Amino acid sequence: MKAMIGEFKKFIMRGNVIDMAVGIIIGGAFTKIVNSMVADILMPPLGLLLGKVDFSNWFIVIKEGAEKAGPYATMQAAQEAGATTLNLGLFLNAVISFVIVAFCVFLLIKAINKLNTKEEAAVTVTTKKCPFCCTEIPLEATKCPHCTSEIK
Repeated sequence: MKAMIGEFKKFIMRGNVIDMAVGIIIGGAFTKIVNSMVADILMPPLGLLLGKVDFSNWFIVIKEGAEKAGPYATMQAAQEAGATTLNLGLFLNAVISFVIVAFCVFLLIKAINKLNTKEEAAVTVTTKKCPFCCTEIPLEATKCPHCTSEIK
């Protein structure tokens, strides 16, 4: 049991596990920001452009409520009456949020890849492979130290 706890402690303290945990926490916070941006900033003007539609209250009643029959002014009123609803507006908000988060992650990965490419390009080549034995040798070498072949 003690060995397993030690092994678990070693696993948790590895850098990539901690990096992943930090990424998940920041991703959760970022998702809340994006959800707020979609629900509070993007959807109200979009709803206005499309005829004053409030997407958070865009729903279809599948089954009338037992306590009160429809029509229902809001999704909350329908749910309070016990109606079964298909919440299209909330789904649309979630899809838009996903697209924004995915686009931001794409831009982040693109920037990281660009930085990595610049770092790789900065590395100067100082060796070449021997055409006979495929051993790495200095660029200036005229004879392979491993197989003693003449290199042109």
